[in-house]
Amino acid sequence: MFKTTLSLALLFGASTAAFAQENLAPQYNVQEPAVSDPSIKPTAPTTPIITDDEHLYETFGGREGLTALMDDAMARWLQNPKTRPFFENADQARIKALLVEQFCVIMHGPCTYSGRTMAEAHRGMNVKEGNFYGLVEELQVAMNKRHIPFRAQNRLIAALAPMHRDIIDK
Repeated sequence: MFKTTLSLALLFGASTAAFAQENLAPQYNVQEPAVSDPSIKPTAPTTPIITDDEHLYETFGGREGLTALMDDAMARWLQNPKTRPFFENADQARIKALLVEQFCVIMHGPCTYSGRTMAEAHRGMNVKEGNFYGLVEELQVAMNKRHIPFRAQNRLIAALAPMHRDIIDK
């Protein structure tokens, strides 16, 4: 419970900036996905590289580990009533593949992200804070199940946190 609370605090608390400043490597020049609709203005990068430590990618098990993590997370998202509506009629295989790519790039792994920005991908989905929190909690359960160290989990969560502004509908 404490770990989940701390990570959720990192997601929305002022401590996110401090955590990132203290624990994350400088940003790399990574190609962000183009936005095809000029009315969409992303507020956070979709692929912020969080480390120059090649061991973080390995800590998550490389591409195979990220794929297994997304398989676990998707199964959990489909079971959770807060997240199920967003995934049950979606192309789950494509979503998992894009998340593997996104997480791989974020961890400075040998990948390229081929998806859309978070603002464009979630436009009109009516995602509320409770839905978002449910997704993060299930992702954390899946990471715990895969024995990913808490520090590595928080590095990923801290990189994903700013994206909430592009995902949650106000």
